[in-house]
Parts: sequence; structure tokens; C-alpha cells
Amino acid sequence: MSPRILITGAAGYIGHQLGNRLAVDHHVIGTDIRARDDLAFPVRQLDIRAPALADLLSAEGITHVVHLASVLQASKDRARDYDIDVNGTRNVLDCCLKAGVQHLTVTSSGAAYGYHPDNPAWIDETDALRGNPEFAYSDHKRQIEELLADYRARHPVLQQLIFRPGTVLGESTRNQITELFMAPKILALKGSDSPFVFIWDQDVIGAMEMGIRQSKTGIYNMAGDGALSMAEIARRLNKPLLTLPVWLVKAGLQVAKWRGKPTGPEQVNFLRYRPVLSNRRLKEEFGYPLAKTSAEVFELFATHNNLRQP
Repeated sequence: MSPRILITGAAGYIGHQLGNRLAVDHHVIGTDIRARDDLAFPVRQLDIRAPALADLLSAEGITHVVHLASVLQASKDRARDYDIDVNGTRNVLDCCLKAGVQHLTVTSSGAAYGYHPDNPAWIDETDALRGNPEFAYSDHKRQIEELLADYRARHPVLQQLIFRPGTVLGESTRNQITELFMAPKILALKGSDSPFVFIWDQDVIGAMEMGIRQSKTGIYNMAGDGALSMAEIARRLNKPLLTLPVWLVKAGLQVAKWRGKPTGPEQVNFLRYRPVLSNRRLKEEFGYPLAKTSAEVFELFATHNNLRQP
């Protein structure tokens, strides 16, 4: 039977592209906190915390749910962010079970492993999920995965496919990370390579599509081959590398916090100890043929946005 698919966060960057692709062959409906009427599938305005999600799943005969909705940028209200991320995911799980959904795909994050000085050089899916309490996004992703593990044990009837992406990058990606590359100088921390593993946005969508069409299960990192240090990124962009001591960056983050920004000196580890994800299982066990390496997708992004200095 052909999957009938609901996507949460369907109006977003990945959600709308995935929905448009799947809608060519399947019944697809989306939900989001804002509606959209410019896509190949309908997007209903619905909060993932709403119990009415179960009614929508039942009415549409949904067999597969793709849960993309999350708080990408922390607000000043940590309790609100937690309620959306963790309690929202719990509601999605409960509604799936109530409506008889067969398969759930969830985008977690490499951030769930946490930003720690003793992270392995290349992190495998069996390595511990430690998160960081000081990073709402990282901490919530860890708690979401613990919740998913609990539901897998207690409700095996709902199959799960979990992806842990590294830094997602495409031609038009815009977020706090891409701002680092668009700056006149590339920031690095003294004593840290701050490596990035990039995954092409079209590889993210392609792997998710493959998993949904084949009802695959399991947990997989998402990353292109290789990693780029901040020094390598600076060389590729022909931009100066500004290497600062950790204490100075912490001081700058403290000033930003005083000015009301949702950041602080404790978050310096985001640049200092980035998790570097192994993609072996994605390629060998899941069977997805990655189209671009970390370097290739960064080159695509840099060229499209004219980031190289003469």
C-alpha cells in the first residue's frame, strides 16, 4: 500500500522541499504553526502540541509521519522551547499511536552527542548522547532521543527512523552558522580546529525520501565525507583567519548576554568542541549513496553566494 504521509514543520526549509518531492507519487499533508498555500501539498496551521493532531492523522488515514518541527534558535523562554521540542514530540508520538500510524521519521541532530572535549574523533551512532545543558537545542535533542527510545521499547508497533544530521548546507541556507562564513573574517578559537561536517540539503531530503518509501528503521548520522576546519574554510574563501583566545570570546558572549541576546560565555564550546559525525552506517547499512562530500557542498554554498574574496 502506498504511504500516506504527514509532515510536521512542513512550511520550513527541509519540510516544504521533502513534501513537494513526495507529493509527486504519494498523498502528503503538512502541519506547521503557519500555513502555506504555494506548495504541491496542503499545509494546515496546527501546533505539534495540539491533541487535534490525532484527529487529523485519523481523518487522512496517515501511515507515515515525518516529524521535523522544532525550535532551531533558542528564545529567552527555555520552558517554552522545552514544551515545543520535548512535549511536542511526546504529543506527536501519542497521536501517532492513537491514530494507528505505522512509521515515524524524526530529525534529531548531531548536537545530541554534545560539544565535549573528550568526544571521539569520529562519532558513531553507538556513542553516548550527552547533549549540553547550556545549549537548549542540544539538550532538548538528547531528551527527545531518550523519549523516542522509551517509546520504541514500550510501543514497537510504531516503527522509528531517526536521523542525526551534521550542519545542513545548500545554495540558499541561512542561519547562525552560515553567518560565520559570510563574515569578512573567519573566526577560530586558539587551540581548536573547530571542524565542520556538512551534509547537502538535497542528500538530507533524498535519504529521508528513501527511508519513507522503503519504511526503513534505525538510527543514522547524516554527514558528507570528510570535515573542514575553520582554517581550511578560511583558505577556501580566501578570507583572513581571526584566531582568538577562548577567554576573549567568552567575554564577548557575556556582553551579548547582557545586551539581551539568548547566548552566554558557557556557549563557547559550540565553536570549541564540535561533534564530527561518521557517516559509515548511513552509506553501508542504510544504503544511501551520498552525492556530495563536506568540501563539495561547502564549495557549492560558497560559489552560489559569492563568498570568495579576490
